[in-house]
Amino acid sequence: MLDVAVIEEPAAAEASLDPMRSRILAALAEPGSAAMLAGRLGLPRQKVNYHLKELERHGLVELAEERRKGNVTERVYRATAASYVISPSALAAVSPDPARAPDQLSARWLLALGARLVQEVGALLTGASRAQRRVATFAVDAQVRFASARDRAAFVEELTQTVADLVGRYHDEGAAGGRTHRLVVGLHQIPGDDSGDGDSGEAADSPAGSPPIAGSAPASHPEAEAGQEDQR
Repeated sequence: MLDVAVIEEPAAAEASLDPMRSRILAALAEPGSAAMLAGRLGLPRQKVNYHLKELERHGLVELAEERRKGNVTERVYRATAASYVISPSALAAVSPDPARAPDQLSARWLLALGARLVQEVGALLTGASRAQRRVATFAVDAQVRFASARDRAAFVEELTQTVADLVGRYHDEGAAGGRTHRLVVGLHQIPGDDSGDGDSGEAADSPAGSPPIAGSAPASHPEAEAGQEDQR
């Protein structure tokens, strides 16, 4: 079972969002048959069996084993992942486009960047899985508590300059055989953290016109990249 799977097909997304099917998916963190799930969830076995077939059709559950009990064969299922993320590609016509209104001080632009991250990494995982290869990625997750909005603004300015220096040092537009990577750095207040001075984190407290990242280049199409990823 995968830790996380990305749902890219609209029909699969619709199936996963059905309340009863999401309960079945959660229950199938441990393998079970329709009869076992009916007992766990307090639902009719026939109804559970119907939803299992739909989830299996969309690749959200898979057959784990078949058990013979007298003249009956019991089919035991498991979820294909412990958790799921729906890619914006499932809503292609209305998915966010960071290129539409780039603004370093906009929370909505940060959200659009996050949506693109899910879509591109999901496509990479899909392509790499088909090619039976690993995806070369890296991530940093950290928390920083600022004493004031001024400190946050200084942090953003220094971080922007540091990233710009690194990108300028390593970016090689003409590198033969090189691979273009996407770098996204975001900063946001943790929801529910209201213990500070009431600072809302609005753009007015941030440095106006933060310098752009020099030497950056657009990433290649994620599906084309996926088939080329290796363990480097």
